Amino acid sequence: MDDIADWTSQACTELGIDAGQADTAEILALARDVQRAAERPAAIVAVYLLGVAAGRGADREEAAARLADLAKQWSGTTCDWRD
Repeated sequence: MDDIADWTSQACTELGIDAGQADTAEILALARDVQRAAERPAAIVAVYLLGVAAGRGADREEAAARLADLAKQWSGTTCDWRD
């Protein structure tokens, strides 16, 4: 297990969240996409909004995809040379 997985597991325990609901790869991918397309602080806001949406019952994967699409529309970016 790596550091981010360990930290996420402990954070979930602290907050009473099932660690299986914390897909770190998905969260980090969303943050990366938004950071590249919009700006760095927007990545933090996007991840927070993803959590709010998931907490309200939205499908997490669909919500993440919608936020990533919004970020791409915001900048007009369709791909990134770093991928």
